[in-house]
Amino acid sequence: MTSVQVSSNASRYGQDIAIRKFELTADEPASVGGDDQGPTPTELLLAGLGSCKAITIKMYAERKGWPVDRVYVAAELHTIENSSGEKQSVIKAYLTLVGDLSAEQRDRLREIGDRCPVHRLLSATTAIQTVLT
Repeated sequence: MTSVQVSSNASRYGQDIAIRKFELTADEPASVGGDDQGPTPTELLLAGLGSCKAITIKMYAERKGWPVDRVYVAAELHTIENSSGEKQSVIKAYLTLVGDLSAEQRDRLREIGDRCPVHRLLSATTAIQTVLT
């Protein structure tokens, strides 16, 4: 089980986040009334996806002995209109692999990145149960 604690702080929308021994702050930018004290919740979600992809790729490359010097992931959230006119969220992840890799190795590492736990969680139907305590 993974557990994260979040609590409102003294700013208008700011949230203090506790994860194991780490402390983070989430907020909204000033353009929507926040104090811009930290990344937005959506930015944190995209960072989680990018980090998970990069870590998964690095682990796989290490096991295979493939020369991956660096992994860069840029993740963006887009809202598009589908063919029936409904709005739909789409995350685009741009992957850059630095290392002396063949085209086949690069393609395999892209596939492996798509199997990371966060990618799987976001692309599946995930039930969220909010329990009032």
